[in-house]
Amino acid sequence: QVQLAESGGGLVQPGGSLRLACEASENIFNFNVMGWYRQAPGKERELVATINVGGRIEYADSVKGRFTIYRDGTKKTVYLRMSNVNPEDTAVYYCRANTLSRIFWGQGTQVTVSS
Repeated sequence: QVQLAESGGGLVQPGGSLRLACEASENIFNFNVMGWYRQAPGKERELVATINVGGRIEYADSVKGRFTIYRDGTKKTVYLRMSNVNPEDTAVYYCRANTLSRIFWGQGTQVTVSS
């Protein structure tokens, strides 16, 4: 069973930066796409950023220019670098990985943006 372990969440001030990590239990290039999603209280889960096996990257409009997704295959880890955060970025952030037939989710890590 594939396992995804997120880390790096916490409390950050507006305008600050944070880096999230998602370590997979197997080679990340086994997945067609890996990405980050988030869910704020009372809202539906939404896409933040994805990276496919070929390296194509997509971002939600709300995070373009502020967040960066990247990966390190040797560490089996996908990262989300968050910069210039604001209170609207407060949410539980989930890592997701999918093959052609299956989707896997991590347990999530809380990010709170507050002064």
